[in-house]
This record gives sequence, C-alpha cells and structure tokens, in this order.
Amino acid sequence: MLLMFEDQHKEHLSFLTQVSPDVVKEFCRISMEFIRKGTNPKIFQGAAQKLNVDVDTVHHGVEGLMYLLTESSKLMLNEIDFQDSIMTLGFDEDTRQTLLEIYLQNRREIRTILSEMTMDLPHYHNLEWRFDVQLASRSLRRQTTPTVLFKLHTEDSGVKDTTILQTDPVNLLHLTKVLDEALQEMKSPYCRRIVRNIK
Repeated sequence: MLLMFEDQHKEHLSFLTQVSPDVVKEFCRISMEFIRKGTNPKIFQGAAQKLNVDVDTVHHGVEGLMYLLTESSKLMLNEIDFQDSIMTLGFDEDTRQTLLEIYLQNRREIRTILSEMTMDLPHYHNLEWRFDVQLASRSLRRQTTPTVLFKLHTEDSGVKDTTILQTDPVNLLHLTKVLDEALQEMKSPYCRRIVRNIK
C-alpha cells in the first residue's frame, strides 16, 4: 500500500528536497521530538535563522515530516512501499535512504505514542436479558404485550456501568437488521481501509 499525499503536504515537503541529507536528518530529529513531547516554536526560529529561511517554511517542513512518519507508521508500510511513496516527492537517493532509516528506527515508537493518544470509549462487558409477556389486564382480558428487557454492562477505563433497556420484539428485529447491515458494511474494502488508517 502506498501513502497518498495531498498537494499541501507535497508543498510543505518540497523545501526539504533542496537541502542536504544532514539537514533532513535534523528536521526528522525535531519532528520526532515534537511527536514525543509536542511543538516548541523556539526551535522553529532557531532553525530558520541557521538555514536563512522563513519560520513558516521550517514549521511546514517539520509538520510535513511528522505527517509522513505518523501516517507511514499507522499503515506499517514496509521498506519498498515507503520508498515508493516518497519517490513522488522529488527527494534524491541519499535523502530517501535517510528518511527510510529514520522511519524504520522509529515506527514502533510512533505507533506506541499514537495508541496512547486514542480515546478509551466505553465498551461491552456483559449483557443480561429477559422476555416478558403481559397476557391480560383489568381492562383488556385478551391481550399479549411482549417486551424484552436488557441489562447492558459496559466498562470505561476500569469503571463498570449498567444500563437498563426495554423494547418490543418488532423494534428488536429492526435493530438487529440495522446492526447486521452495519457489520456487513464493515467488511467492505472501503471501510477496512478507513479502519486501518485509524489504527
């Protein structure tokens, strides 16, 4: 799988095609620091003065590299796919080799950082259910009113929560049909690609 770049990302990385591999290596080091600890505007100013360029150019170059490294790590690109992806950006052979080395050295750490940043949403823990049928009442002697009661247990960051739900069989059938359609949709190539990018 190849990494696709928007025109904006290509423009941000175009500055790095004009500098030496050592400068690209320094930009990669700064990008990795920002992935680990967050941005620091003072570093942009210092690098801009050394290279005699605009602060925004340095800022965009670092952001472009951060995007390249994080997206490649999300997809766990192999060496060939990574090189094929960056070939379209106009880097020379030495710079491509430098980027590849930095990517291979840091991809596991980047994936760990990205996984720590994900939201921990409530997830399923257990489900209890009961089927009730009311056969008659004082006003209606011949009636059948079926209901299904659910006790849904969820867990969020180690904290357990319980929710009581009630529905009738018609709504339950509709709900299961909609959920089944959603599961079938998740098996489509388009959804699989989106889920892979989220991870």
